[in-house]
Amino acid sequence: MPASNDLVSPTPTSPFTSWRGDHVGLRVPDFEAAAAWYTGTLDFRLIRTMALGEKTLAFLAPAADDSFRIELIAGPGCAPRPEYDQLIDTHAIAGWHHLCLRVEDVDAAIGELRRRDVRIVSEPRDAPGLALRFAFFSDPWGNLIELTQPFSTMPAAN
Repeated sequence: MPASNDLVSPTPTSPFTSWRGDHVGLRVPDFEAAAAWYTGTLDFRLIRTMALGEKTLAFLAPAADDSFRIELIAGPGCAPRPEYDQLIDTHAIAGWHHLCLRVEDVDAAIGELRRRDVRIVSEPRDAPGLALRFAFFSDPWGNLIELTQPFSTMPAAN
C-alpha cells in the first residue's frame, strides 16, 4: 500500500480507462418531498423523471454542474436511515456511507446551509493528511453529504 500522501499514477493500460463518476442513487420515501428539498434547499435542478412501477426515479444536478447527478429512487417500502449526532457514529453501518461535493469555501457553504435550516452533522475542519477541509450535513432522510475544499484552493494563512 502506498504512503498516505503518495498519488498512484493512472493505469493507462486498464480496460476501464473510460470509467468516470456519473451519479449516486439515493433511496427516499416521498418523491415530491425529496425533489422539493433538493431543488428548494440545495438549488439542484430536476433534469428528468421516470415511473418504475410504484416508484419514481428522478435525476437532479447541482446548480452549475452537469457532470454529476443524484438519482432519487422514491416510493413505498423505504426503511429510514438512523439519525446520528456524531460523525464517528455513522461508521457503524457497512456499505454506502455518503456522497461528496467539492465546494469553493466549506465554511461559507455550511453557513448558508445552516441559514436554510439544514441539519449539520460535522462542523468544518481540516484534514491535513488528505490536504482538504471538510464538513458533513444530511438530507431529511438521513443521507449524509460531505463538502470538501482542497487546501490548494484555500487562501494562504497570514
